[in-house]
Amino acid sequence: MATLRAGLLGLGMMGRHHARVLRSLDGVELVAVADPGGDPHGVAGGLPVLPDVHALIEAGIDYAMVAAPTRFHTEAGLALAEAGVHAMVEKPLAKDTEGARALADAFEAKGLVGAVGHIERYNPALQSLRERLDGGELGDVYQIATRRQGPFPARIADVGVVKDLATHDIDLTAWVTQQQFTAVSARTAYKSGREHEDLVAITGILSGGTVSNHLVNWLSPMKERLTVVTGEKGTFIADTLLADLTFYANGVVKTVWEDVAQFRGVSEGDVIRYAISKREPLQVEHESFRDAVLGKESDIVTMRQGYATVAVAEAVLASAADGTTVPITV
Repeated sequence: MATLRAGLLGLGMMGRHHARVLRSLDGVELVAVADPGGDPHGVAGGLPVLPDVHALIEAGIDYAMVAAPTRFHTEAGLALAEAGVHAMVEKPLAKDTEGARALADAFEAKGLVGAVGHIERYNPALQSLRERLDGGELGDVYQIATRRQGPFPARIADVGVVKDLATHDIDLTAWVTQQQFTAVSARTAYKSGREHEDLVAITGILSGGTVSNHLVNWLSPMKERLTVVTGEKGTFIADTLLADLTFYANGVVKTVWEDVAQFRGVSEGDVIRYAISKREPLQVEHESFRDAVLGKESDIVTMRQGYATVAVAEAVLASAADGTTVPITV
């Protein structure tokens, strides 16, 4: 396998993790890093810290990882596309739909591999869940509900909870169900004194008729990352903090105790917690992108999919602003 020359733009909280993984990848050499703010976490090693994306391109890279703040994604991505450099951009793809669409169009027009770093797709619990749904283990999917709650992360400066956190759930919901959002209704709250929202509750309708709902905030002292999928054969619960997947089957044994039988809806069946391989999601994400650059079959989050996620996020904010249900056409 030919060694790919990789560059990293952005050496902040996520950039340091990307640097670590890029250095560990077979067939990849991290040859250049750039950040106008320097190297606060000391991840450059012996590499000089370049000032911007243009200097990164001049280093002769085959592909780039963009881990800069969201507001710089479009400018950096377009420069990479113009130079013919493949790129993976941290989520969200861009700060607005115009920028996200421009990136998707530019990389497609150049025939380049463009991906978005929606890391949750690579969580072992969600990977296993997707496989089991594809295999028909749940039957018809009725509902998907997610809860992503925890303390405020000081690293966030330029977006609110919808574009920083809820985009994880928007993307994983579309990917797990293989359905697109067709409409959303949402409410937000501003409790921490910032200009951006720090709480959102979303109800969505998906293209296959599945109903979704998502609770996301930066206001909870406990950290929670759950995805619950309910269908005709039972319920899957994916805990992405622990990378655990549990299946609650609908019961097939008739309940004969009359009082209990009246209280419950579907009856309780077997409960199974699956033993699954638990590899680091960031490692799997980078391996998938590397393979895509090499022309191998690979499951990446495309920029076109990243654009669709940004469009849903903007519809969520529009719905919260005027109190209406907003249709989505992407």
